[in-house]
Amino acid sequence: MKIKIKPKKINKKNFRKFGQIVDTSKKKYFKINNGYAKRYDNLVKINTSTKKGKTIVSIFSAKKRMFPMKIDMMEKHPLGSQAFIPMKETSFLVFVAPKGNRPNLKKIESFRIPKQTGINLNSGIWHFPLISTKDMNFLIIDRKGKGKNLIIHKFKKEKIYLSK
Repeated sequence: MKIKIKPKKINKKNFRKFGQIVDTSKKKYFKINNGYAKRYDNLVKINTSTKKGKTIVSIFSAKKRMFPMKIDMMEKHPLGSQAFIPMKETSFLVFVAPKGNRPNLKKIESFRIPKQTGINLNSGIWHFPLISTKDMNFLIIDRKGKGKNLIIHKFKKEKIYLSK
């Protein structure tokens, strides 16, 4: 079976089943630092407390991916959400499938994340690891703690390709 997936433009409605978009558009804020900054609170639902997990902030230094890109596996984190926020103004891609025992090939989707935007994947969402379109760093907010929080599914017969 050969599957070609092309990323689509992300919006709150088409991404809702996978997680949330991290951005400040149409969000309420309040001024801080004598008016020199705006503070946007509670942008996404970070979930890391399952089995007494704790929230950690990391930086992933990602390498630029080449396209078309072969998708040979997907992973999920059943005990916590995972947020990806680019540290430069650029777009990136996400390749996802709904929760389940394994990725459902008929429900795989890919999204182009625009500049000045990040994403937060809900716990248990299947995804391919970070797909950067440039060599750059990402701020990651996820869970650390006891329990099996990384499950990997390798595709054996399937030939899945992601275009840009």
